Amino acid sequence: MQHGVAAPDGHTIHITGQVAWDADGQILHVGDAKAQTHAALDHIATILAEVGGTLDDLVSMTTYLIDRSDWPRISEARAERFAPDHGPVSTAIMVAGLADPELLVELQCIAVIPADRFKSTD
Repeated sequence: MQHGVAAPDGHTIHITGQVAWDADGQILHVGDAKAQTHAALDHIATILAEVGGTLDDLVSMTTYLIDRSDWPRISEARAERFAPDHGPVSTAIMVAGLADPELLVELQCIAVIPADRFKSTD
C-alpha cells in the first residue's frame, strides 16, 4: 500500500464521483459492492480514455461507502485493477447514503495525464 504518490508533469483531471449507473441511469449490480466498484472503475477508465489516460494515471481516489462490511469486497475490486505497488493513494469515507439507496459505493478521483498522451476535449 502506498502512502503517497508524486504526481508527474501533465494535465490534472478531477473526476466527479462515479457510481454503478448504466447509460439510462439504472443501478447496476444491486447488492454487490464489488461489482459496483468495478462498474465505477469502468466509468472512470472511459472518462480517462477520452483525454488519453488510463487507470494507471490515477494519483488519488476517495471511496465513499455506506456499509463498513462492504470494504473487503471493495478492496478486492481495487486489487484486481491496480498492482499493489502501483495505484492511487486512497481514502475511504463511510457515509449515511449516496444518491440512490441501492448504490453501495462511489469513487472520486484525480488523475495526471502526461502531456504527450493528453487529448483535449475542446
